[in-house]
Amino acid sequence: MKKLLIYPNNNPQSLAIEAELREKLLAVTCQIVDSPFDRPDYIVTIGGDGTLLSAFHEFQDCLDKVQFIGIHTGHLGFYTDWLPDELDELVKGIGNNDGKSTSYPLLRVTIRQTNQEEVSYLALNELSLRTFPSTMVCDIYVKDQFFETFRGDGLCVATPTGSTGLNKSLGGAIIHPRLDAIQMTEMASLNNRVFRSLSSPMVIPRDEWFTVRPEVNSREALLMVDHLKIEGLIVEEIHLELAEERLHFASFRHTHFWDRVEESFIGNK
Repeated sequence: MKKLLIYPNNNPQSLAIEAELREKLLAVTCQIVDSPFDRPDYIVTIGGDGTLLSAFHEFQDCLDKVQFIGIHTGHLGFYTDWLPDELDELVKGIGNNDGKSTSYPLLRVTIRQTNQEEVSYLALNELSLRTFPSTMVCDIYVKDQFFETFRGDGLCVATPTGSTGLNKSLGGAIIHPRLDAIQMTEMASLNNRVFRSLSSPMVIPRDEWFTVRPEVNSREALLMVDHLKIEGLIVEEIHLELAEERLHFASFRHTHFWDRVEESFIGNK
């Protein structure tokens, strides 16, 4: 018997879809559970990419045991494949699924504080670091080798799927999620006769990593992991690398990545 956890947002349409989906799943003897401790086979989100992102952060402890399915109630997103009028097809697909999945790379963010304590996070999209109102200054290392001293508004380090978000708006490249890589883009870097930085996106493979060491005034930094604001840390160093964990999507229907890109940014169809 397939076990499912349903995770809607609070939109009335999403809650109505949840009720309808529950009824259809129970009719085919699927089991609906309310906790990841019940070991669901699938987590079905109802809403948009933000809803799936919230579910990802809430259920990170079971990423290796569960497949995600997204029903979108707004615009087509990068993580949501199903429309509300496709519930019958979705239920049939769940019943017939042989367990195959499509997986996406994740970013491991490890923050060492000035007291040497470490905290770690997983990001589906990106880490962003910026300061207000002063210029952010930090040393950047690639695989423990000093690369540059950055001065500017901030930095973004993105996963391949996150490359379509903040990274793209900063002029970064869109990277297919089959590539195990992460990308760093700069926010308004300061470049003149005195201060220089690369001023171009950097893409590194799985066996390399970024280390960012901000100046002492890191108390002023705004640190975001996806949509989550990380507060109360006095940062000495941020270590950024591809995570061992991956996010798995049920692959009995999963929209091709470049179709998602075309639909979201070009819309020729």
